[in-house]
Amino acid sequence: MKLLLLGGTAFLGRHIVESALARGHEVTIFHRGKTRPGLFPQVEEILGDREHDLHLLAGRKWDAVIDTCGYVPRIVRASAQALAGSVEHYTFVASINVYGDFKEKGIDEQYPLATLEDPGIEEVTGETYGPLKALCEQEVEQAFPGKALLVRPGLIVGPWDASNRFTYWPYRLAQGGEVLAPDHRDMPLQWIDVRDLAEWMVRMSETRQTGAFNAIGPQEPQPLGEVLERCRVALNNEAHFTWVAEDFLEKQEIQPWMQLPLWIPGEDGDVFCTVKNAKAVSTGMTFRSLEETARDTLAWIHSQQPEGTLGKTLSPEREREVLSAWHDHVKARAGE
Repeated sequence: MKLLLLGGTAFLGRHIVESALARGHEVTIFHRGKTRPGLFPQVEEILGDREHDLHLLAGRKWDAVIDTCGYVPRIVRASAQALAGSVEHYTFVASINVYGDFKEKGIDEQYPLATLEDPGIEEVTGETYGPLKALCEQEVEQAFPGKALLVRPGLIVGPWDASNRFTYWPYRLAQGGEVLAPDHRDMPLQWIDVRDLAEWMVRMSETRQTGAFNAIGPQEPQPLGEVLERCRVALNNEAHFTWVAEDFLEKQEIQPWMQLPLWIPGEDGDVFCTVKNAKAVSTGMTFRSLEETARDTLAWIHSQQPEGTLGKTLSPEREREVLSAWHDHVKARAGE
């Protein structure tokens, strides 16, 4: 298969290229060259911005395209229309955030999509990200009727994940000692290892599968407490958790999801990671073990030689402050 990748090789794109090459495909990457250009010497690179340089793709033919970097409908429309006569099959990476809300458990691919009051908005924010992705999906389907695969992942984790939304936990647990954890231990959690997602997408492109799929694992949502405990056992038995109440964390202004990854407080956390994935599983999507993902993620982050805090996650100093305040709080309540 001749495969065109729209987007760089920072994370998901990197693993898509690796999977495609391992399966014997010929790959072309169209990207701006800002993320590790030349990473794959055996792969053709076309350097350009999809907003202004689509002419660089003119006159070429590919069997399939995978689009990992579409966020604005106008730009996705231009890309899809430009490739409509050059490519047989279009895979677009969207998100489970395309759904209008998460007010009920077990959302499947037929659930209503998010909308914008002003569809002309192009600024990508926490509020517009999902609706814009939904509009991007529509643009792809219009340009490739009956030939489009819409991939809706949730939390993507694994090596080269610089968002630290999962990476924080293997990194922190490996350091041992007292580890602050949110006491929402029964909160359901879903994720997918980037390597499992990439391989599945390449296989789906090979067989020209179409339609929308919630590309998330594992087979069933797992409780947050169990996920963290399994990571601890896999990485460092010397670490131990102190489970801190959610309302206390909120009073301490600890930001969920990013500053303290995987945690979503309250009822929102009980619903968000319960998306149905049966449709993707029926096509052969598989999931490696959490322990393997945790170990490989830790090996990767150690290879990067980080110092101190990972991005916007909880710093060691702030963690110690909150833990100290929590212990004082517990003692004060015990003495009441």
